[in-house]
Amino acid sequence: MMDRSEYIEFILDHYNNPRNHGEMQDPDILVNGGNPGCGDVVTMYVKVDEIDRVVDAMFEGHGCTISMAGASLITEMVKGKTLEEIQEMPYTPLIDQMGEDVVKSRLRCAILGMDTLKGGAREYPSRKATGQKLI
Repeated sequence: MMDRSEYIEFILDHYNNPRNHGEMQDPDILVNGGNPGCGDVVTMYVKVDEIDRVVDAMFEGHGCTISMAGASLITEMVKGKTLEEIQEMPYTPLIDQMGEDVVKSRLRCAILGMDTLKGGAREYPSRKATGQKLI
């Protein structure tokens, strides 16, 4: 287990060097989320295969260090998972990786990317049936 300063360094690394950051061309899922109270905004992009398993995930957005680090981290965590698995994902692994003590006062920020992605995963089957992208 890391100490508080190591968790902060981990979060700062994801913030300063975000993984999977940028706009995805022709995503299967495109979903926007935000925290109106603090102004954090995130757009999640996902490509899925024929069995609705995530083959790629990316994000764009702006906001606090914790929300952007959380979005970066969740794009790494969901690759290879099915949309159903994403919907059922508990928040604990994400929060544990970021350091519960560090993010407990900012949980909405920490889980913004994950919540946004869960919403997209939930909506995808009905959108897919009608040929719509999530916007």
